[in-house]
Amino acid sequence: MVMSLRKNITRPFEDQTSLEFFSKKSDCSLFLFGSHNKKRPNNLIIGRMYDYHVLDMVELGIEKFVGLGEIKREYRASSELCYQSYVEDIDVLDFFKGPTVPRVRLAGLEHVLHFTAVDDQIYMRSYKVLLKKSGCKIPRIELEDMGPSLDLVIRRTHLASDDLFKLSLKQPKALKPKKKKNISHDVFGTKYGRVHMQKQDLDKLQTRKMKGLKKRQAEKKTEDGHSPKKTKLA
Repeated sequence: MVMSLRKNITRPFEDQTSLEFFSKKSDCSLFLFGSHNKKRPNNLIIGRMYDYHVLDMVELGIEKFVGLGEIKREYRASSELCYQSYVEDIDVLDFFKGPTVPRVRLAGLEHVLHFTAVDDQIYMRSYKVLLKKSGCKIPRIELEDMGPSLDLVIRRTHLASDDLFKLSLKQPKALKPKKKKNISHDVFGTKYGRVHMQKQDLDKLQTRKMKGLKKRQAEKKTEDGHSPKKTKLA
């Protein structure tokens, strides 16, 4: 993450040269540009880059903001994030998106970011997860507003063409995971391998020669097909 605080004259929707220059210099694929003027106050521009060129971007205006200081509640840093959103094909989610996991442990889920899109409005809310007793194994979940929260309005958009968007979704063959036979991983990332071997004859297995391991005379005759002699009792 690179943060530039210089007052550069940048107009992303009119001229994208400066954005492409900083993207190549910092090796960044996402950018967030903030500005404030009389025509567009409290302005945010969020965009994505592809091959150091602007792929798409959206201009958002902040209509309402509630910070952490305005909500007087104690809260410790969360260990995991969860996202529930009704926003589709928009750059906002890429800034908060984490690794995709098949399952989530409830005890480790402490923070929820919720995005809702209605017409040209986007509502971002941040909640603390509270686990209450429910009388069964699965606890009852309650959400408590912890801030910050934003009410955003979409002002302008710049979308990529269909051909460019399809090209940006392609992955090189080197990055695609190759399936290997007889290899598996557990939930902790430990690698396991399965080895197929022929059936072994343990009787012919070479062991260390010891007097205690030598076969008795009766055992040898039994293997040859002759029954051992019975000892007579006086």
